[in-house]
Amino acid sequence: MFKVRYSYLPQQFADPEPIFQELRRLVPTGDFTLGKPVAEFERRFADMIGVKHAIGVGSGTDALKLPLRALGIGHGDEVITAANTFIATVGAIAETGATPVLVDCDPDTFCMDVSKVEAAITPRTKAIMPVQITGEVVEMPALMAIAEKHGLPVVEDSCQGIFSECDGKRSGTWGAAGGFSLHPLKNLNVWGDAGVIVTNDDEMDRKLRLLRNHGMRNRDEIEILGHNSRLDSVQAVVGNWLIGQTHDITEKRIATGAYYDAGLCDIDGIRVPNRPANHKRVFHLYMVFAEDRDALYQYCLDQGVEAKVHYPIPLYQQDGLKHLGYAPGTFPVTDRHAADVISFPVDQHVEKWQLDYVIDTVRGFYAKR
Repeated sequence: MFKVRYSYLPQQFADPEPIFQELRRLVPTGDFTLGKPVAEFERRFADMIGVKHAIGVGSGTDALKLPLRALGIGHGDEVITAANTFIATVGAIAETGATPVLVDCDPDTFCMDVSKVEAAITPRTKAIMPVQITGEVVEMPALMAIAEKHGLPVVEDSCQGIFSECDGKRSGTWGAAGGFSLHPLKNLNVWGDAGVIVTNDDEMDRKLRLLRNHGMRNRDEIEILGHNSRLDSVQAVVGNWLIGQTHDITEKRIATGAYYDAGLCDIDGIRVPNRPANHKRVFHLYMVFAEDRDALYQYCLDQGVEAKVHYPIPLYQQDGLKHLGYAPGTFPVTDRHAADVISFPVDQHVEKWQLDYVIDTVRGFYAKR
């Protein structure tokens, strides 16, 4: 039994009865596909992020893939993204038929190192997909300047970055579109896979609504070949129940991250990342750099702290991506992060005594060395 567990879902949904009541009201309507709960959730999500349009889809991966499809990206094209992202980012690019082109990450923010992007651009480059990983933010003004210089659209992978900001502007609102995940362990979550795409572009919105629903203009007319990627009405009911809590959840995670920073920063063996003042990070993950990381990780588990490692094998070194042709050592910062970072529970349900226990456990490990 962990004293500090990683998954907070049993606590978050300890009393599911209010959601069951909403589902009971839905069932007699038969409104299960692109129904009223979906339209309500899309409206509320768009208002929350501050955009014109939000399009509910079947997963966070589809929330990245469909904007690329809407931009006409496919076989023979290249899309630049981060080397240290989760597989869904490059998987979404690959599903369009395009080739993911990776760049190394920033030493502190874990996000794409914008200074390396321009060198990765080729005549086949058709888009850039920055990843707001861990709830941190890419240095978006600099990235947008590069994109505009080369005439490249930007599709943000904001799956881990809801409410994160750079220079006061929210993730997902910088480029042609932004994709968000509603996976159960995201900061705004549902009871399965789901995603949302946001955009301020009316034509992009129109194309995305076609693409998520088989390309159907209406019940009888097919305008384009599309996908089956609709946000379920059942999941939208859960999303509508939770969406009003998102601000509070975010602020609690930010406060927890600050508490960890203060408690861990003076421990010899731990390095807390620099926190750029112009970024608002929302701590989907709380990660620090640790000497002798693997031993610390095991010690934490032994002491009842359910720590995690995101991610121990760099994506470009995975067997499934060897066809991209990157040799070991191509992305040294990503490699260092894979060897050194450790994640601690940072969700809105972690109590102060648990935070203190995590900090004391880490301090105890390095005191014994």
